[in-house]
Amino acid sequence: MQQKPLAFRMRPRTIDEVVGQQHLVGDGKIIARMVKAKQLTSMILYGPPGIGKTSIASAIAGSTKYAFRTLNAVTNNKKDMEIVAAEAKMSGKVILLLDEVHRLDKAKQDFLLPYLENGMIVLIGATTSNPYHAINPAIRSRCQIFELKPLSPDEVGQALLRALEDDERGFGKLKIEIADEALLHFAQGSNGDVRSSLNALELAILSTDKDENDIIHINVKTAEECLQKKSLVADKDGDGHYDVLSAFQKSIRGSDVNAALHYLGRLIEAGDLPSISRRLIVIAYEDIGLANPQAGARTLAAIETAERIGFPEARIPLANVVIELCLSPKSNSAVLAIQAVLDDIQKGIVGEVPDHLKDAHYQGAKELGRGIGYLYPHDFENGWVPQQYLPNKLKNKKYYQPKKTGKFEQALATVYEKLTRSK
Repeated sequence: MQQKPLAFRMRPRTIDEVVGQQHLVGDGKIIARMVKAKQLTSMILYGPPGIGKTSIASAIAGSTKYAFRTLNAVTNNKKDMEIVAAEAKMSGKVILLLDEVHRLDKAKQDFLLPYLENGMIVLIGATTSNPYHAINPAIRSRCQIFELKPLSPDEVGQALLRALEDDERGFGKLKIEIADEALLHFAQGSNGDVRSSLNALELAILSTDKDENDIIHINVKTAEECLQKKSLVADKDGDGHYDVLSAFQKSIRGSDVNAALHYLGRLIEAGDLPSISRRLIVIAYEDIGLANPQAGARTLAAIETAERIGFPEARIPLANVVIELCLSPKSNSAVLAIQAVLDDIQKGIVGEVPDHLKDAHYQGAKELGRGIGYLYPHDFENGWVPQQYLPNKLKNKKYYQPKKTGKFEQALATVYEKLTRSK
């Protein structure tokens, strides 16, 4: 029979064996207290892949000795859940690890809810998506929500050493000499994903021939070949993707070229050109705005070029425009102005259109006083004449507050202030 993967074999059997996540499973912390008191509540564990969601669930089951079952919200059907429920009725309690819990459909959810209410099924939902965004409130309200963090290189290193030394589940019975640099690469190169590190270590050991003394030598070159490139934290489906996009925009807004290029690189590695394109266009108009109005057109040109040539060359026009946006003067006056308008409208602060601005192109409009007194600006010197445009209720309102961070908006501000004084 084929042996299960190392990452599966090395899953912790009790809470004490969990590597990392000490803010949850450390001595006196919330999950450790639950296990010690055997007072388990349903919970949702969320965070990037490979950082211990399934491990914590199996450790909870091992520490409490309750029956433990694993299902997937997408691939398993309602019948599978009925089998778990029947077992819970017989034994009194079952811990159910439900992977991809954010994909739970209504029929499965409605079936599970009564069992969560009476405590017969302790649900441990695992997801890479932010549960406050992705999980139905009916499930979320019945669960504690715990965020898991990527493991540090030291914590990943602990898991690797444990696998190398464990005689029963790991490779403790083999003679293995692993270079410090190789172990460090396994620990650092997976970005906190212990499963990825253990898989790479196993591949390195099983694919390396023994020497004449039956010793397996693992060097850094082997480690680099066996540790497959991880899709960083900017995977398209995970919550981390939106964190990287957020950091990308904030770095450009803050004029930090190096940070912006770093986050651009992470998005490029994830291959997500549509998200990069959309975010750059938003940045050009939201954060650069009237301080450099050509930024919008130049950004669009760079994006169209990137889309036409594709990766890897697309990185070049993208890098060009990111640097330009970072070092451009910044103005959010336009977005603040339109938002101020929308805020008033949503509060009901609207007012009636002044009669002289109303449509007068129909029979009987004159009798209703429509359009009477309207001054046609083109008939006046400089193409401008003072008259009221805003409704009476808002006639003194000023939504646009110019900024003077770029030459173009400085010029606009001069005109705006002159017109304002003339009123």
